[in-house]
This record gives sequence, C-alpha cells and structure tokens, in this order.
Amino acid sequence: MVVMTRTLRRLIDLPGIDDLEMKALMKPAHADPDRRDEFPEIDETARQAFGLSLDEAEAVALPSDWDDIHRLDPMDQVDAFEAEGWDVRDNRRKPLRMLTHWALPLALAMRGVAGELPFHAEPDQKDTDWGSRLAAEATRFRKR
Repeated sequence: MVVMTRTLRRLIDLPGIDDLEMKALMKPAHADPDRRDEFPEIDETARQAFGLSLDEAEAVALPSDWDDIHRLDPMDQVDAFEAEGWDVRDNRRKPLRMLTHWALPLALAMRGVAGELPFHAEPDQKDTDWGSRLAAEATRFRKR
C-alpha cells in the first residue's frame, strides 16, 4: 500500500505575511479591515504576495460560480482554503489575524481569476510503502 500525504502551502510563508501577523498581534488595528488605509504596508504586502492590491482585488469581477470564500467565517475559511491546498493558520493553529485582508486576493490568485502567487517548488514527496518497511523490520527482528 502506498500512502501519499498532501502538503498544504502555508499563507504565512508568503512574503511579508508573517511580519504583518506580528504587527497585528502587537497592534490589533492592523487586522481591522475598516482601518487598512492607515497601514500602507498591508497593500504593499498584498501586491508582493498576490500581485494585486486589496483595492484591485475588490474591483475584480467575480465569476458567476464564485462561492464567496472570502466572506466566510474564519473557521469556515480555514476548512475551505485547506480543501484547496492552503493552510491559513498561524503556528498555534488558529486562523491568521489578518485573514480578512488576505482571503479575497488569495482566492483570486489561487483560482487563477486575478493576481498571481510567488513561485513555490513543491518539496519532493516520498511514497511510503509502510508494508515493505514493516516486513523488513520483522525480518531484522527475527534475525536477532
């Protein structure tokens, strides 16, 4: 039996996201979508990470079958993004504080509607054949 694990791409690993998460921890106003104009580094980070600013993301005409992933409750967003290969949690496994800022541009970029994501080479994944490993270990055990 071959077991393959799916590696999720982490939002916090995109350029600048982790730094702004730390700022939002120290100054929660960073995470408030109504106050984003006070922090120009949010738009700069969005452009660097997704290839478009937050205003540009909001101006994109959404496809007719769009599921409004960016408007879901943060815990529901975690599940929805995970289903599409993205981990949008911090290191304590909680949704990112600034997820409300990143949800729309991330969804647009990952679905190929607008923007882009930085190139990310997938790590080589080893197929694990645990059955043959177990058999080899049993053989070694019997030889003892």
